[in-house]
Amino acid sequence: MNEQEVLADGFEEHRTHLRAVAYRMLGSLSEADDAVQEAWLRLSRSDADEIENMRGWLTTVVARLCLNVLRSRRAHGEEPFPVHMPDPVVDPEDGTDPQHEALLADSVGLALIVVLETLAPAERLAFVLHDMFAVPFDEIAAMVDRSPAATRQLASRARRRVQGAAPVPDPDLAEQRRVVDAFFAASRDGDFDALVAVLDPDVVLRSDGGALRPSVNVHVRGAREVASRAMTFRRLGPYVRPALINGAAGVVVTPHGEPFSVMAFTVSGGRIVEIDALADPERLRELDLAVLDD
Repeated sequence: MNEQEVLADGFEEHRTHLRAVAYRMLGSLSEADDAVQEAWLRLSRSDADEIENMRGWLTTVVARLCLNVLRSRRAHGEEPFPVHMPDPVVDPEDGTDPQHEALLADSVGLALIVVLETLAPAERLAFVLHDMFAVPFDEIAAMVDRSPAATRQLASRARRRVQGAAPVPDPDLAEQRRVVDAFFAASRDGDFDALVAVLDPDVVLRSDGGALRPSVNVHVRGAREVASRAMTFRRLGPYVRPALINGAAGVVVTPHGEPFSVMAFTVSGGRIVEIDALADPERLRELDLAVLDD
């Protein structure tokens, strides 16, 4: 086996791990894949004998690439729309693709990725690498040009933000589905009170319609406000298809066979506490929704 084959085998062994790191860092499946591919290109130009820890070396490369992307986003200003949803990971209701299971290990729901999007780049890197992948602070410190103590503080600040903002979903997937089904049943029936009853009083709805659907760009809070919004889209009820969104109960809405939105629900305490929807036609076209085909 020559050196390139050794490098290729080592890279493939860690590809799933690297993609998981990049997705948590960037919230974008395509950008995560780009970062992983760039890591391979850099590895292929390296001397295998000089790499003592392949996983650690590759993780560092991917993390640095992701950090550069996050800093570039900040440098180019805020998102032009009030809400920007991360890329959802979509699976059929009857089970998650094995590759997606690895990508979503540790229950990386869409609501968590939404919160990670609010962190500063260095905070996000410190939290993701340490809290999700157990990378030591002294290794992370070199990536963000800070001391290990300062890096620990970055992760601590991020942890407080995440714990305060990312709701913890009920673990029973069947119970999640029951609540989501009740939401759509109430919407189809035009039963406003039943809609309110299935929603947490402080429920949050985020919807990203992109440039082509500006009227769908919303961020609202409160059961009555969210229920009112749901009632305006009740005509889409017949086109709701159950799916797993980042491993949790969700739906894909496909009127006339064309995707209109992907909706992720966070159910906690038997009620819906968060709804995260992607309705941007351009981004929906980039998702692999063929997995839902019979």
